[in-house]
Amino acid sequence: MRTLHALALAVALLVVAAVPARADGFVTPFYGYNYGGDSSHCATLTSCEDKRTNLGVSFGKMGAIFGFEEDIAWAKDFFGKVPNADNSVFTMMSNLLMGVGAGPVQPYFLVGAGLVRPHASFDISKISKGQNALGYDIGAGVNGYFSKHVGIRGDVRHLRTLQDVDVPLLGNIASQVFSPQKLDFWRASIGLALKY
Repeated sequence: MRTLHALALAVALLVVAAVPARADGFVTPFYGYNYGGDSSHCATLTSCEDKRTNLGVSFGKMGAIFGFEEDIAWAKDFFGKVPNADNSVFTMMSNLLMGVGAGPVQPYFLVGAGLVRPHASFDISKISKGQNALGYDIGAGVNGYFSKHVGIRGDVRHLRTLQDVDVPLLGNIASQVFSPQKLDFWRASIGLALKY
């Protein structure tokens, strides 16, 4: 528990120290795919026939070098599609950004921490299981602006829980087994970058 408190304090101090004096605000709705790790049965983004859609929005501020963002995303059927069952993963991450905050092409790196919530329910037995967990993400991306306020963003992130969560084994619904483990996956996304 001390480690989690120390991590939360470190992220908070980094965010406060990195907030730029003059920064541009941004909002980026995005569409993406989860792959690798625990995301369905997708080893990589290119060799995955059943890519799982991830929808979300990122918003925050970016200065000349440092910035901060909140990233909220939801992935339906994260563990795969199964009759009479529903599953998803919700994430909400607070990220420190470091990159180029000016010009038409703005690459960046990010690291952060937040909430990861896997959920599964089985209609045939009325079993529903969800669990909140602390997680982190690390990634990189680029914003390309066509005008002063509008562009596109593409990025790739690795997300992982810091603690074990109950991950549904949807291939065997009859047993309704949940296997505690760390949840681990990648997300690639593209979005509309709106700067103000």
